[in-house]
Amino acid sequence: MKEKALPSARRPAGAVRAGGGARAIAPTAPERPPHAYVVTRPVRGSDTPMDLAFVLTRDEIYVPVAIRKPPGAGPFPVITMGRGDGRGGFPHVETQVERLAAMQDRMIARGYVVVYLNYRNEIPHLYERGDEAANLPDDVSGGDNRTLKSAPSLDSDDFIAVIRYLETLPYVDRNAIGAVGVSHSGEMILKAAARIAFAAGVAIEGASHEFLGVNTGPTAPRKADEIQYQDIAVVKKNADKARAMRRIRDIRTPILHIGRERDHLQGIFKLAHEWMLEAGKDSTWASFDHPDHGFPFIYRQPDGSYRPDPVQQQAFDLFMEFFDKLLKKR
Repeated sequence: MKEKALPSARRPAGAVRAGGGARAIAPTAPERPPHAYVVTRPVRGSDTPMDLAFVLTRDEIYVPVAIRKPPGAGPFPVITMGRGDGRGGFPHVETQVERLAAMQDRMIARGYVVVYLNYRNEIPHLYERGDEAANLPDDVSGGDNRTLKSAPSLDSDDFIAVIRYLETLPYVDRNAIGAVGVSHSGEMILKAAARIAFAAGVAIEGASHEFLGVNTGPTAPRKADEIQYQDIAVVKKNADKARAMRRIRDIRTPILHIGRERDHLQGIFKLAHEWMLEAGKDSTWASFDHPDHGFPFIYRQPDGSYRPDPVQQQAFDLFMEFFDKLLKKR
């Protein structure tokens, strides 16, 4: 096992869109440059190891990611992966990489750096009512490089910190970073894309209820304890379109939305796509009939083998072709 510090570069300051849609001013105090500390470990059943990296976030804590890369100096395009997450720390990241190793190996063989990421756990509804966090001068303690925070950081801030860190790596093509996420991690891609630009995003069953301002309170339609937003017409009646469109208008990243026909949130998945199109954004829709939530993530079988079913293979091929088109076009 070896430890190393990877290179860093200062992120340029600039105004960004807050979660609620209001324009936030540029930070008034500097942020620390993106950086990480890394432990390299083998991946069971694969010849490609993982760099377990502690990535610095906006409020100066570290979140865990696992980076795997093709041989050579690059620069390579990158695909980040996430599924819900926000829990479990490094043990969770390591477990997910080993479960997905065969799938990731196929992505690496196509020439991609693959990053499984994690972030802090979600605080329900904080995104909807929170303002963009910025560094402020510490006018209590004073001194050089002492700062305070204007607002709590969100899990989407951590996701953006990981993207900014990846942009500093010498083997990464900083203009060819894509992201694929399932469920809450699919929504995370939309939240991040409303604030920063990256090359491509794939939202698999993206649970974008906060991003779209969808009612999930006691008056939301339910069957037992499960919210029922399968019907897009019902979602539209329960969503805050004005707020959602303010966020969507800032998106510059092409997004592929992948739905699942029998999912209880299918209407939310599809509405994110429809409102992106209405706003003139680059959005693509595909939907499949499969019994498993997050089916395009292909996990190893109990015996360690890689045996995607035909629908899983079709979905995997679809989003990899999407990435190939957008991340390898230069």
